[in-house]
Amino acid sequence: LTIERPSSNIIDLEINQGRYFATVLDDVMQVQSDLNQLSMWAEDASEQMKINIDTYALANVAGGLSADNVGLTAGRISGNINLGVTTNVLDIVARNPGAGEVEVIDAITRLGQVLDEQNIPETGRWLVAPAWFCAMVKRSELRDSSLTGDGQTMLRNGRLGMIDRFTVYMSNLLPVATGEYTIFAGHSHGLTFASQLSRVETIRSESTFGTILRGLQVFGQKVTDGTAIAAVIASPA
Repeated sequence: LTIERPSSNIIDLEINQGRYFATVLDDVMQVQSDLNQLSMWAEDASEQMKINIDTYALANVAGGLSADNVGLTAGRISGNINLGVTTNVLDIVARNPGAGEVEVIDAITRLGQVLDEQNIPETGRWLVAPAWFCAMVKRSELRDSSLTGDGQTMLRNGRLGMIDRFTVYMSNLLPVATGEYTIFAGHSHGLTFASQLSRVETIRSESTFGTILRGLQVFGQKVTDGTAIAAVIASPA
């Protein structure tokens, strides 16, 4: 009887990114206003910081992907899956594709095949797509609930849910250049993110009569397995 002890490679994650905000609310403005402006500013600043961090994280995914998971000849086994490249993107349509066009569901199944050929687990898969891509999914053949087995069509409940084993998320923060969008699909073990410090505080201003509101977040992000994420370069036809 041979007993094996599971082991894994050590991965270093650098926490080397930081974002901050700082603003001041003058005492006079605070007294003359009937709104809790500091609270409103804190909520808005936190949301803007979240958008900034998510944009950074998504912009730095593509560089860590396996060569078999991108391009015109993707697929570790087949080598003939067209996922599009810059200047030669996939022109996506909802249904009935014409010459040179790709149906939106076909694009999703291509991503699924690429991950299948890398032997990526089926559970825990995700797909992040822009709003126009998700809208096309709602107009595709999947809008017929009898085909998906759902109780209601996605046009009724607005929920994309799971398609070809992917949990679908919508984001307007994906990388885009001259109308060419990068759409990512992958598995949870392919990408990691860590926030080491998140702090929001108020202090009195030294140079004015007012209260300073400031916040800081320090974080890091890394593609931990380039075979577990694939990318389509696409634009709406």
